[in-house]
Amino acid sequence: MDNKTKSEMELLIDQAAAGDKAALETLLTDVQDMVFNLSLRMLGTIADAEDASQEIIIKVMTHLSTFKKESSFSTWVFRIAVNHLKNYQKHMFAQRPLSFEFYGEDIAGGREADIPDMPQGVDQRLLEEELKLSCTNVMLQCLDREDRCIFILGTMFQVDSRIAGEILDMTPEAYRKRLSRIRGKVAEFLDTYCGLSGKGMCNCKRRINYAIATHRLNPQNMEYSALESGENDVIHSFKNAMEKIDDLSLVFANMPFYRASATAKSWIEEFLRSDIFKSVADA
Repeated sequence: MDNKTKSEMELLIDQAAAGDKAALETLLTDVQDMVFNLSLRMLGTIADAEDASQEIIIKVMTHLSTFKKESSFSTWVFRIAVNHLKNYQKHMFAQRPLSFEFYGEDIAGGREADIPDMPQGVDQRLLEEELKLSCTNVMLQCLDREDRCIFILGTMFQVDSRIAGEILDMTPEAYRKRLSRIRGKVAEFLDTYCGLSGKGMCNCKRRINYAIATHRLNPQNMEYSALESGENDVIHSFKNAMEKIDDLSLVFANMPFYRASATAKSWIEEFLRSDIFKSVADA
C-alpha cells in the first residue's frame, strides 16, 4: 500500500486507532482500491461494488482497534471484506443468480444473429472492450460465493495459499485443492464458450448488438471505460509467493486493477467530516 514500510504502517495504524483523523483518512484511502476491486469481482457490477465498498470501509474503521498486528494489515482488511461480501445480499445477482449452464445456453442460442446494428455512434472497439470487461465479471457470478472468493483471491489477486487460507479459515492445502478444482471448472467453460480462451464459440465483437438489445451493454454509459486503471499493490506485496496461473486463468488474471472513482474517493473525506462519523467514532 503505497510501498509503506512495516514500521510506517504500524505507526499510521496506531495514530488512526488513537483518533488521528488524517491518519485514518490515509489508511482508509490506501485500502479503498483493493476493497473496490474485490467487491467488483465478487458482486459483478460497479454500482453494487461501490455500495459494498463503503460498508466495508466503515467496518474497517470501526474495527480498527481490534487489529492485533498478528498478520499484515492488507490480510486483515481482506478478511473483513471477504466475510462481508460472502454474506452480501443487496447486489443484483443475489436476486438473479447465474450458473454456467444458463450462461452457456445463452451463448449457444446464437440469438445475436437476428439483432440489427446498434452501436449508437460509439467506436466498435470501445464497445467490444466494455463488453469483455463486463462479461468477464458477470461470468464470475456463475460460481457460488465460496468458490468465487477462492478463485478471485488465487487468480485475480494471486494471493499465496498461506495467506488465502488465513483469510478464508482453511488450511493452505485445502485452499490449493479447492482452487485447482475451481480453475478446472472455469477453464472447461472458457474452453467451450469464451472466445478469449482462443477456442470458445463466443465472440465479443459479434455479441455487441445482442448485449445492447438485452440491456447488458449501454453505449451511452461506458462504466468500465470511465474507470482509471492502476497498479495492484497487493499483488506486488505478495510477489514472492504468488500462485501459479494456468493459461486459461490468464483471461481473469490479466483483467485491469481499477482505481476507485473520484466520487468514491471523495466519499471518505466527506464521511470523516460528517455527523455520522462523529456518532460512530463516539460509539
